[in-house]
Amino acid sequence: MLRSHGFRLIALSGSCSLLAIAGPALAQQTADGANEPEQVDQQAAGGEIVVTATRRSETLSKVPLAVTAVNAQSLQNSGASDIRQLGQLAPSLMVSSTGTEANGSARVRGVGTVGDNPGLESSVAVFIDGVYRSRSGVALSELGEVERIEVLRGPQGTLFGRNASAGLIHVISKKPSFTFGANAEASYGNYDYWRLAGSITGPLTDTLAAKIEGVYAKRDGFYNDVNTGTTVNNRDRYFARGQFLFEPTDATSIRLIGDYTHREEACCGAAYIDAAFNPLIGGLNDPTQNNIVKVLLDLGQQPQAFSDPFSRKIWTSPAHRMGGTINDGGVSLEVSHDFGAAKLTSITGYREFKSEQEGDSDYSTVDLLYRAPGSFRQFKTFTQELRLQGSAFDDKLDWLVGGYFADEKLNVDDALRFGSQYGRFAACRIVSGGGLAGFYDPASTGCLSATGRTVVGSFGADIINGFDRLDTIRNVGTTMDSYHQHSKNYAVFTHNIFTLTEGLKLTLGARYTWEDKRLDATFGNNNTVCPALQGTLIDDLSSANATVRTLAGSLLSLGCQGNSTSEVNGVSINGKRSESEFTYTAGLSYQVRPEVMIYANYSKGYKAGGFNLDRSALKSPIMPFAAGGGAQAYVHNLMFDPEYVKAYEVGLKYSSREFSLSMTGFRQEFSNFQLNTFAGAVYIVQTVNGCKASLGGADRDADPATGTCANSDVGYGVLSQGVEIESSLRPARNLTFNLGVTYASTKYRGNLVGNSQGAPLDPALRMLPGKQISNSAPWVVTSSASWSPEIGSSGLHALFYVDARLSSDYNTGSDLYPQKVQDSFVVVNGRIGLRGPDDHWGVEFWVQNLFNQDYTQVTFNTPYQAGGSSASYVYPQFPGGKQLFSSFLAEPRTYGVTLRGKF
Repeated sequence: MLRSHGFRLIALSGSCSLLAIAGPALAQQTADGANEPEQVDQQAAGGEIVVTATRRSETLSKVPLAVTAVNAQSLQNSGASDIRQLGQLAPSLMVSSTGTEANGSARVRGVGTVGDNPGLESSVAVFIDGVYRSRSGVALSELGEVERIEVLRGPQGTLFGRNASAGLIHVISKKPSFTFGANAEASYGNYDYWRLAGSITGPLTDTLAAKIEGVYAKRDGFYNDVNTGTTVNNRDRYFARGQFLFEPTDATSIRLIGDYTHREEACCGAAYIDAAFNPLIGGLNDPTQNNIVKVLLDLGQQPQAFSDPFSRKIWTSPAHRMGGTINDGGVSLEVSHDFGAAKLTSITGYREFKSEQEGDSDYSTVDLLYRAPGSFRQFKTFTQELRLQGSAFDDKLDWLVGGYFADEKLNVDDALRFGSQYGRFAACRIVSGGGLAGFYDPASTGCLSATGRTVVGSFGADIINGFDRLDTIRNVGTTMDSYHQHSKNYAVFTHNIFTLTEGLKLTLGARYTWEDKRLDATFGNNNTVCPALQGTLIDDLSSANATVRTLAGSLLSLGCQGNSTSEVNGVSINGKRSESEFTYTAGLSYQVRPEVMIYANYSKGYKAGGFNLDRSALKSPIMPFAAGGGAQAYVHNLMFDPEYVKAYEVGLKYSSREFSLSMTGFRQEFSNFQLNTFAGAVYIVQTVNGCKASLGGADRDADPATGTCANSDVGYGVLSQGVEIESSLRPARNLTFNLGVTYASTKYRGNLVGNSQGAPLDPALRMLPGKQISNSAPWVVTSSASWSPEIGSSGLHALFYVDARLSSDYNTGSDLYPQKVQDSFVVVNGRIGLRGPDDHWGVEFWVQNLFNQDYTQVTFNTPYQAGGSSASYVYPQFPGGKQLFSSFLAEPRTYGVTLRGKF
């Protein structure tokens, strides 16, 4: 914690409560109305929402699940056009994006998967119209006209085709209508923001209806790149979707959907974080205290870059533009037929997603690292889900059985290369950070003065030649690494509700999953300096002279950074893993009174293991691959195990005409928690577990060999427990207040290991034991107030809307370095407008982030930019030593006007 915020948190919570601002004007709805013959978004007596969270139509107060749904009106009022903005309305959900728009990460109750590595599946699954999206970042785009978006909390698997260990987001679009209609809207705002959207729907015959819709959005970027004179994090995208709905009989419904999205945007900028924003940065950005800052300045970095990040000015290398293109499209076919005794539903989907990314990867003027054009990640996914459901024993058993198949092909081409100044920078990093600092000369070969060359030469020809070779590394590295992962997932599942007595129901569900993954990768690399350094310096690692050993290790580490070596040029590797798992759920619910229900559930969840698609994770870069038997011999280092969760949940639901309340208490134990961490030069993937025995602090030191745990003592590594409250008050016809509160203590256990066999935790993660996990605020309060009074008898009505989200302090970095802490903050959105009779037209003025709150999405170790060690920058205050930190900043205040029309 940067400072105590207890009083501030209480005060802000109280303010939000008084405003009654909160979770959506929500239908706390359900899961899967899109897969029913009729979309269920209607109100029962007393104004309660009818939902289908269990694939059955029930009023909300009778659904024994922790689920929140945001209806179309709430989405429109809040200004949400993609799932990233849902967090403003759902307190247990958080969505953020990082290095590219494809790297979105959704978290429920504080648990999710960092999105920078496509080899990891999402802990929070995303479905759109019943079709699984391969990663949550795929859904960070325009969604078109939406009926509602549903957030299911806790492990899923017995109701949806694809299993998920932490939760699920389901986006349900509006179906075609058999009544003709059309609508259009146009928005304009600051940053030259334009958004145009429209749709038309109607009958083609008595049994066939169609709908077509589109969205175009364009906006300047939030960052100003001073070096290039361009803006970064802009928006330039379009979305189109067409649908047919065929209903030949009352018992049969066939829905065909096709959609396509194109985005061409400069993404993503990042700014150095300074001590004014986070005092724990200390003197890291001071060139007199941190040698790496001095090196950067001497090589051309502007001093202004190290302060005032929320000026949103950045300085990137002019040689490498920030660019990205995303193409996403697919088709789905949903067929539903009611046989009378049972109903069969089939959902077939095929999707292709491709994200191309290039640009400056070190986020500085100095040209150290860049991703070359031609780099991309691509998913081709086929899914098939079948469900059969019905009732038996005089409706005392409501049964459902299903099957699921997914075939996913993931292709990644990556050309991450050393920039034109990398060699000089690397040499200067060594010279400036230790005993050679007196000989530092950034204008000379090897960053050594003439005297320095003589001194270093005295350590042997291998060392001075090593500096000269390192200095020559420029514009080399990966020519193209190609990863091809083929995954097949098969599952059968069932979900059954037994009525034991009047008001008392037992739910039993189960799922069996088979998962097969195969990886084939081929590397391309032209860094010939690395093998040359290894050929001459490896014997110096065993020198009797400590200085020679240290210099040899530094030269090898920086010259072969990330296993970038021509030794692997043209080399291929492969791996295969297969796994199967039985998961299940059981629950009891009791209708105490017509308006009150209580329930308790237990479930076991699962997320598949896989491969870390990062060459640098194969081994340490020091030794050549040949020393260990070649690259294939290290493939096991890319594999990680499946994630498991045991979840307990109790809840109470109350609903009347004027007031509704939902309260949930939960406890979730995660074993093999899949953690993806960027450590400044390499992505570390570990499956974190706890150790029941004390490790005596061995999991908190820098020794990679200490901190083992007996296999019999290994247990869950993350515990998420807390309380969720969602309430809605409707004191008058056109007035609604909502309030949502989530308290989630989502923490690592006090003693941690790196896998289920009790291997030591990676030293880069030594801050984790006993701490709240990343991007997990213990307290979140959401609130909203909506008033739409009628204006006389004219048919006109006004709109006054405000919502807010308050988050307590949390750490945005998965290694939990204190420099990555985000202070508590509040984001407020507002909207006022005037609408015509029957909403045939409307004009609205809106603002997002009303008070221009500065906050970060993710703070990370700035690639390769870490200074030499010193006594004043050590663990635990500075676990990264003199590592610099940059952040992907959240969006500033935006405002504008929207015009709407429909007929």
